Amino acid sequence: MDVTIIIDSLPSLVKATVMTLFLSCLSVLIALVIGFSTALIRILKVKILYEIASMYISIIRGTPLLVQIFVIYYGLPQIGISLDPISSGIMALSLNAGAYLSESFRASILAVDRGQMEAAISMGMTYGQAMRRIILPQSLRIAIPTLSNSFIVLVKDTSLVSVITVTELLQMSSLIIAKTFEPLTIYLVAAAIYWILITFFTTMLDKFEKRSSKYLAR
Repeated sequence: MDVTIIIDSLPSLVKATVMTLFLSCLSVLIALVIGFSTALIRILKVKILYEIASMYISIIRGTPLLVQIFVIYYGLPQIGISLDPISSGIMALSLNAGAYLSESFRASILAVDRGQMEAAISMGMTYGQAMRRIILPQSLRIAIPTLSNSFIVLVKDTSLVSVITVTELLQMSSLIIAKTFEPLTIYLVAAAIYWILITFFTTMLDKFEKRSSKYLAR
């Protein structure tokens, strides 16, 4: 293992890591909006939208993320929708994660005792007020572990957008290998960076989960 190659490659790998973090954070924010909205549509059984939401979840969960990336980047231009690699990657990651988060939100909301909703309405609250003040805080506490795990998976899934030339960590590693011919060294460094990221986020999310549980339990 050539230490010089590692040192020379670090600036490029760090820059690519920033792209990985950008993709992860923006995608998870969009996915949270998609997931929560879709969960509410399915719980409230909004006409037409319920069928669309159910089909969306079925298609996303039933197909590989890699295929979804290819469809968005290579397929959409055939119907007049052209996206650059980064936008395509974010769209694919967001739609994929949103489908899984939707099921997490839906399950956590339904896990709250239905009697609490009935009690809140009997006290004069509207459905929206009861959801906001009673149901959602409790469902969030239930959903946090699953949401945390989904974010960790999303960070690792960003490596798949390398196939559409997004210069994230894996793609940059491949470019460096093409110059140095040191695949073992570079891939081990990339793996170490992924491990550091995942360990950091896992630790932070565990702390957030514990603090949120204490706060929401009050």
